[in-house]
Amino acid sequence: MTNQVPPRDNDEARAVYLRFRQLFGTGVFKSNDQKKRDKRVDGASVPFGAGRDPLGLSDVIDGLTTNMGWTSPLAQSDLVASWIEIAGAETAEHSTPTGIEDGVLTIQCDSTAWATQLRLMRTQITTHIALRYPDAKIQSVRFEGPNAPSWKRGPRSIPGRGPRDTYG
Repeated sequence: MTNQVPPRDNDEARAVYLRFRQLFGTGVFKSNDQKKRDKRVDGASVPFGAGRDPLGLSDVIDGLTTNMGWTSPLAQSDLVASWIEIAGAETAEHSTPTGIEDGVLTIQCDSTAWATQLRLMRTQITTHIALRYPDAKIQSVRFEGPNAPSWKRGPRSIPGRGPRDTYG
């Protein structure tokens, strides 16, 4: 026969308790303030310490727009607002930017002649935009002429193919 001592119930309970304490902590509740005080390093929060200098409003706004990812939409709105400076006064009278979608700036022109003229100037305009507004991420520019009238709707429309040789 062996000389083994039979395990006592309180030894097993103690082992379980110590194991749970190791896994889940001591069970003492700490408030958020107490946790912050425990993490605080002495001397870290001193006047004129690192990161304590006041910033100007423009620096704060720039940091906010960068952190929130607003630089591209803001640059795009600046581009649309300053279309007169980009295209020139006479050209801007006959063309207006209508939107930006997937890096393509769409310009609506008064006539097909103005749309054709701006298509010929596409590289100059795209280069000017890329140099002045790099955050706008404009990859190309599309120029559209005026929309032709639709004969499909209205009180005097009839079913069928419509006029064939009017806009040939």
